[in-house]
Amino acid sequence: MQRHIRTALFALAALAAWQGASAQHTLGFTVGYGMGNGRFQPQQEMRAIWGLYSGGLSWRYYGKQRFVGGFGIDLEFQQQGFSFATNASQVEEKKDYLYYTRHVNSVVLPIVWQPHFYMLRNHVRIYLEAAATFSYNISSTYENEQARANGSAGWKGDYPFKLARDNRWGYGLAGGGGIAFLIRRFELNFRVRYSFGYSDIVRNRNKYYDNNSDGAENPFWYTPQRSPLDTLMVRIGVAYRFAPEFKSWSVKRQKREKQKTGFNFGERTQER
Repeated sequence: MQRHIRTALFALAALAAWQGASAQHTLGFTVGYGMGNGRFQPQQEMRAIWGLYSGGLSWRYYGKQRFVGGFGIDLEFQQQGFSFATNASQVEEKKDYLYYTRHVNSVVLPIVWQPHFYMLRNHVRIYLEAAATFSYNISSTYENEQARANGSAGWKGDYPFKLARDNRWGYGLAGGGGIAFLIRRFELNFRVRYSFGYSDIVRNRNKYYDNNSDGAENPFWYTPQRSPLDTLMVRIGVAYRFAPEFKSWSVKRQKREKQKTGFNFGERTQER
């Protein structure tokens, strides 16, 4: 996966250099706040985790076309996570649920396509986003309320990654939209993005079956067959434009010339 990411970055850099003379580039940073959840199979009694945050760099490329869309890459630190009730089958009311919660710190690389249009004399940009995302999980923490109720000293702490049990690399898709206010050479961005995970945070039971020997960090009697993570983030950002104005703004559609001569169907053709 590392080789594919390096190849993609090289190709994008070559494309940007080739069209740099007629394009507009922006570079900025964003910070975000949001929530995370998991989609486990077999299904668990899940709950969303709020209070996750993100931050990183954002680069965009805009060509001459106004409505085809911009292109860009983000490099972000992002928190992900999931939480589910480990005793849901043993109690009847949700107030008695005991939850296992994981927070995952990741580096995420979204490759973004951004269709957009301008308003208010090109001072406002409205846009949508579609992205393919690649991530690497740096570290993680856990809290196991059932282990705490049982008197375990290790009911929370740093989560130890195991190669046979855990996936550090991830991938998925993302979609969202936002609005940018263009002030001279600066842009103020507000965006919302929902990331759909397609990779699993833990390997399935066919690859890891030694759950009984783990401590409180692993709540699964049987590892889930699927365990992708989803994230919703609301972000604000500031970017700098490397030109006083977009060249695409000055591209105007040429008017079609009217036909100067016409036919008079009322006239009779002269006979020789």
